[in-house]
Amino acid sequence: MIVEYVLFKSPPGKTRDEILADAKKTVPKWQANPELIRKHYIESDDGFGGAFYIWPSREAAERGHDAQWRAGVEKRTGSMPVIRYFDLLMILDNEVGKVTEFPANAGALIAAK
Repeated sequence: MIVEYVLFKSPPGKTRDEILADAKKTVPKWQANPELIRKHYIESDDGFGGAFYIWPSREAAERGHDAQWRAGVEKRTGSMPVIRYFDLLMILDNEVGKVTEFPANAGALIAAK
């Protein structure tokens, strides 16, 4: 499993509500992506936005964020996204009272289902 961290400069002067409205427009696209497991939309108080994505593999993440997608982010926000990838070791979910640990090949196991 992979966590992908995407960060970009938010358009200057946009309010939280405007940024959220823009983000909501992307929901159908991401809901239609069968490889995406989860996406957390984020916005910092110093003008950066982005998301944390959970994917079964880095290859899936790279397919989701190809050159066309990157160009769209730059057009929409005025900045190119910075992307970092992390191996997802474990999730602690206090809301549901669960801890889930992922083996090194967890993405391959999910892709095989």
